[in-house]
Amino acid sequence: MNNLLISEPPLQVLPSLAKIVGLNEAIVLQQFHYWLERSNNIRDGYKWIYNSYSKWNEQFPFWSNATLRRTINNLEKQGFFITANYNKAGFDKTKWYRIDYERVSNASAQNEQTSCSKCASASAQNEQTNTNRLPENTTETNNNMSDNKSDQKEKVDYGKFIEWFNQKTGKRFKNVESNRKIIRARINEGYSKSELAKVVEFKSKQWKDDPKMNPYLRITTIFAPSHFGNYLNEANGYSKSSNISTTTTSDGQRAGKSIEEIEAERAKHLKEIEERAREKLNEH
Repeated sequence: MNNLLISEPPLQVLPSLAKIVGLNEAIVLQQFHYWLERSNNIRDGYKWIYNSYSKWNEQFPFWSNATLRRTINNLEKQGFFITANYNKAGFDKTKWYRIDYERVSNASAQNEQTSCSKCASASAQNEQTNTNRLPENTTETNNNMSDNKSDQKEKVDYGKFIEWFNQKTGKRFKNVESNRKIIRARINEGYSKSELAKVVEFKSKQWKDDPKMNPYLRITTIFAPSHFGNYLNEANGYSKSSNISTTTTSDGQRAGKSIEEIEAERAKHLKEIEERAREKLNEH
């Protein structure tokens, strides 16, 4: 077999991402995303990855160390990478990285707006020169298109939802576009209002009375694209590995309960969370 054809795991990159951040940057960004999804290094509510430049270079053997450093620094400067130092040894300067997924989404949206503007401009020029263009859509056609569009996305009163979020978490977030945007993004991905509310209920139960985690009861954390799916799985699973601030197995065993009884209580508690979330949404 020709050894220049794919016979090993390839590095992947989307042309649309390369158009936004640059080819080298898109390759690194995609690779960091790959490892972040598999990372167990969670600090301050986020997944992080770390490595020395020499180790990173092993994953990009076609670049010099200088090229790799420049590419990573470019992503930092553009705000796509957020860095920190969680090393135990004070002398250890190895950087920890996470991706600012909201920055990626904003860059994508800006690129789409630019593309749409160019398309609209080209379309307008074409219409000016085309004297035999087709008639405008009828009212019936426009109405049908509007109905189909509304069927595809679940309607959400973002003002009431954010107000309910504040009541549940004890916070004071405002009904502003930056908050609406991140909630809307999860709805557009196919999550339902009840699933959003379930995660809010679940994380409030976990974090509200925990001084260390309470600051992370915020819209940008709970509905972050890199977090929300995992949080929903936690809420749905309510498994033994969940770090829930309610009765643990050892607490139940000290109280003389069997493991079966403890698991039954956990399942009942999760059902109560779902019912309360559904009731709150029905009120709105």
